Amino acid sequence: MTDLEGWRLCPRCGDELEPLHGAHLHCAGCGSSYWANSKPAVQGLLVRDGRVLIGRRLIEPRKGHWDLPGGFLEEAELPLDGLRREFMEETGIAVEPVEWLGASIDPYGPSFVLSLTWIVSGEGRPSAADDIEELAWFAPEELPDEMAFGSQSTLLRLWADRS
Repeated sequence: MTDLEGWRLCPRCGDELEPLHGAHLHCAGCGSSYWANSKPAVQGLLVRDGRVLIGRRLIEPRKGHWDLPGGFLEEAELPLDGLRREFMEETGIAVEPVEWLGASIDPYGPSFVLSLTWIVSGEGRPSAADDIEELAWFAPEELPDEMAFGSQSTLLRLWADRS
């Protein structure tokens, strides 16, 4: 299933949509095109005293699972600006990127998310907010068995192996 599954009519002009190669639809009526792209998101690992900050999701998908602080980029938002905004919204901590950790893709409902991940630094006491119900610090040997998204477990293992 993709974001465009079930789309039959153009949302701009109402004409029939034509499927093209891959996950691509085109409207001959107004010339609009639509693609099922991965959604860009950012996330960070805030590390203090050998422990990483992880939040428990308050919303679906994967409500109740542990998740790295972060979220979707807004339209035309620069990734590092989005990282700072999302971290502040979810933890109350102003962060700065320290090191690029990597990019990954995970399923998210009917679509996919392209997550850009950094190790970040920031001061202050974190407080769960927005779509995070709880925040906790984890040492490398205490990491949750299952994260909200599969690539997060891989990223945390990468961090833990380096610690």
